[in-house]
Amino acid sequence: MYDLIIENARICDGTGKPSFYGNVAVKDGLIAAIGKGNGEAATRKINADGLVLAPGFIDPHTHYDAQVAWDPMVTCSSWHGITTVVMGNCGVGVAPVKPKARDIVMWDLVNVEAIPFDVMEKGIDWQWETHAQYLDVLQKRGMGINVASLAALTPLRHYAIGEESFERAAKPDEIVVMQQLLRDAIRSGAFGLTSTILNNHIGFEGRPLACRNASREELAALCQVLREEGRGTIEIALTGTNIGQVSDDEYDLLKFLVDQSQRPVTFLALFNKPGKPDSYLNAVEKVQPILGWDKAVPQVTCRPLRIQFNMRNPFIFAIFTAWHGVFNKSVEEQMKIYGDPGFRQTFREEMDRRRIFAGQWGRMTVLDAKTPEVQKYIASKKTVAQIARDEGKDPIDVFLDLAIADRLELMFDLQALNFDLEGVKNLVEDKRFLIGLSDGGAHVDMLCDAGYATYLLGRWVREHQVLSLEEGVRRLTSVPADLFGIPKRGRLAQGLVADLTLFDPDTVDAKDPEYVWDLPGGGKRFVAKSKGIKSTIVSGHVLYQDGEHQGGLPGQVLRSYDA
Repeated sequence: MYDLIIENARICDGTGKPSFYGNVAVKDGLIAAIGKGNGEAATRKINADGLVLAPGFIDPHTHYDAQVAWDPMVTCSSWHGITTVVMGNCGVGVAPVKPKARDIVMWDLVNVEAIPFDVMEKGIDWQWETHAQYLDVLQKRGMGINVASLAALTPLRHYAIGEESFERAAKPDEIVVMQQLLRDAIRSGAFGLTSTILNNHIGFEGRPLACRNASREELAALCQVLREEGRGTIEIALTGTNIGQVSDDEYDLLKFLVDQSQRPVTFLALFNKPGKPDSYLNAVEKVQPILGWDKAVPQVTCRPLRIQFNMRNPFIFAIFTAWHGVFNKSVEEQMKIYGDPGFRQTFREEMDRRRIFAGQWGRMTVLDAKTPEVQKYIASKKTVAQIARDEGKDPIDVFLDLAIADRLELMFDLQALNFDLEGVKNLVEDKRFLIGLSDGGAHVDMLCDAGYATYLLGRWVREHQVLSLEEGVRRLTSVPADLFGIPKRGRLAQGLVADLTLFDPDTVDAKDPEYVWDLPGGGKRFVAKSKGIKSTIVSGHVLYQDGEHQGGLPGQVLRSYDA
């Protein structure tokens, strides 16, 4: 007798092949049979009634490393049919970590991923030091869905070098330590290595994130570990200020990582310039010699990048050196800096010199405020640029004056990237790209793109018909599974793990984000619920039915040697 049978389903097997109608039977957490079937016995049966049954979706780009310490259900991702998340991206994570460096690791996450320090301080119990111990602790506690952990370069450097990792490259003996740390992480089940070179990725006390100081000698030594171990994928945040371009230096580093590791390298991120839907082709042409699923793979997002933020955490301005001294200061200290004419002029000059951000004042509005003098700008829905014109002021002065008037509580709304429909369409339909960038677990009070999978199926499959249903499912399942080395998931086939998602193709979508106060200590975050997800099944266990948790924690901490 089977444990579970899903009957009368439209089966999309994750390979991109045409869908078909039939049943899927599950036994001992594995797919036991696929076909028409008739009359088999099972402990539980679900009548799909023509709904789509697909492999559980795999999110390749999340930052749940801290959140899983207090949220084993890995929300919001698990609400959207996602059964596996890949975390530890962009060079930041929580292991390995020495006790004295825990605050530094958390402040790195504050500054790079906008995860509140007090939330992490209340929510993480630090029952680990090494990467292996971290994975073991998560498995012992139990997970609602699966997690695949990547080894982040910043904590590796902190562990091997100490606080000088913010200032310099590693010495030869420290490189040896880092190699051993990475080797231990890979052998304990980590799925690869991550880093960043983006200059807006700053760490503790506003200093450059430690992994940005890594020398080519360090990187070569770490790539050697992956090459020798014969597994692991590299993820790197690479493309910065020039949208749609890859610079000579960025290409050189990307090629270096591909050549040295002989492993796949996925890099962030391709966007199109507003009004120029083919501008990404410049970057594609640049990386063409190393473009490929066994070499370099660009990541893209299928959603508009819309950010809600206040000036307590000036993450979006971290690209400007003038702002680095603002991070991790008190409200009073920050307000004093923001009100300083010298600071404003330095910011203005740097913005003009680098020719970035200035145009975005016309896409920024006031979303929420506490004080009446600022609240009047909410109803008008005028942009910062429009307010500046009306009042005869510079947009920088308007922006900072408003923030100070509301004691930095004021929430701004910014349409940052990917709001041009034609430009996003070109990125989504290109089969050479990895769709992801959900950033699940990060920027929790600014945005929530964890529902990118249901958004893709609702907007780009159903509404715009840019992708077929089968291709949309493939891009969410077997594609990331293959890239990160997760062969037992991402497809529906006999003998594979029964991670499954049952959804209605006529209604599936992501709802608009909303605020909730459910973080440790009552902290605020954005969440986005799903539409049209009927059942989410992890290792044969029905985890969610009609959006309701059915009990149990069937997820696994995946291991790269047995995934």
